[in-house]
Amino acid sequence: MLKKLQELEKRYEELEELLSDPAILANYSVYQRHAREHAGIADIVQTYRKYRRIESQIEDNKGLLRDGDEEVRDLAKEELPLLREKLEELEERLKILLLPKDPNDERNVFLEIRAGTGGDEAGLFAEDLFRMYARYAERSGWRVEMISSSLSGGIGGFKEVILLIEGQGAYSRLKYESGVHRVQRVPVTEAQGRIHTSAVTVAVLPEADEVEVNIDPNELRIDVYRSTGHGGQSVNTTDSAVRITHLPTGLVVTCQDEKSQHKNKAKALKVLRARLFEQAQEEHEAAISETRKQQVGTGDRSQRIRTYNFPQGRMTDHRIGLTLYSLENILDGDIDPIIDALNTHFQAEALKSSAG
Repeated sequence: MLKKLQELEKRYEELEELLSDPAILANYSVYQRHAREHAGIADIVQTYRKYRRIESQIEDNKGLLRDGDEEVRDLAKEELPLLREKLEELEERLKILLLPKDPNDERNVFLEIRAGTGGDEAGLFAEDLFRMYARYAERSGWRVEMISSSLSGGIGGFKEVILLIEGQGAYSRLKYESGVHRVQRVPVTEAQGRIHTSAVTVAVLPEADEVEVNIDPNELRIDVYRSTGHGGQSVNTTDSAVRITHLPTGLVVTCQDEKSQHKNKAKALKVLRARLFEQAQEEHEAAISETRKQQVGTGDRSQRIRTYNFPQGRMTDHRIGLTLYSLENILDGDIDPIIDALNTHFQAEALKSSAG
């Protein structure tokens, strides 16, 4: 482990020099690649440096135990157990940080939210989740771009909404949000006050670079049509909406949020590229990325990763048995406690597997 840490620290220092090189600064794609690698190992190098500092303090305190001053000896003796405990914590942290990294962790993400079973109520909850993730992204200092949206009929909400979230570590923080989110609450249209259960699916896809996914234009069918607004009202008098079908896979992406056909096409291609990238990963790296079907299920109420119970103000994540009674804060974007708990759980599982 020590040799690996020393190698990483050396590489970190090399990257710091490269990132200040004018030739690298002038080449955006090369700079971005080095910056991503630098950010990817920063945490482990800084933790290793803290580990070495604590080790040094322990050796210093051991030396002070032989000091002629009794008060100095007592202070050193008192500090040693605390320092050793801190060293053990840092060692465990380093073991986790040295686990093989998901290569997508530093990528931007496409977040796809779709209403499942539950009719109007599912559409309204899809909008609640959209707001929750948008606020979380804002708190994290990330940029959010609406790629595509399809409004639900009746009382509002979304049938589907796709967001591009850009920011360092976006995928590493959001990747465990994929799955079925179940909501239990009394709908505004329920006269008898009965609790209804609805479901919304969430899929988190890492954004792919153009060089990673080469799309042959001859394998695309591109249809253009007029954008429509809520309730079927025309919001555009030109054919600006775009539907792209990838003929080899049958994947279909639509985008109509922009007034420009060119912009809608560019956004749709971004989403298609992310879906094809994920599909390639599913086929060749099944251990890294679960299949899309496994991620989101069918949208049925029973296939859930999390339940949001409004009458009790409770959120339960069924994968790790976490229950929090702070639903209002969670829906306002305060989801770090959930994400931290999920990351800790899956890191511990990975550590067990690597030890076994």
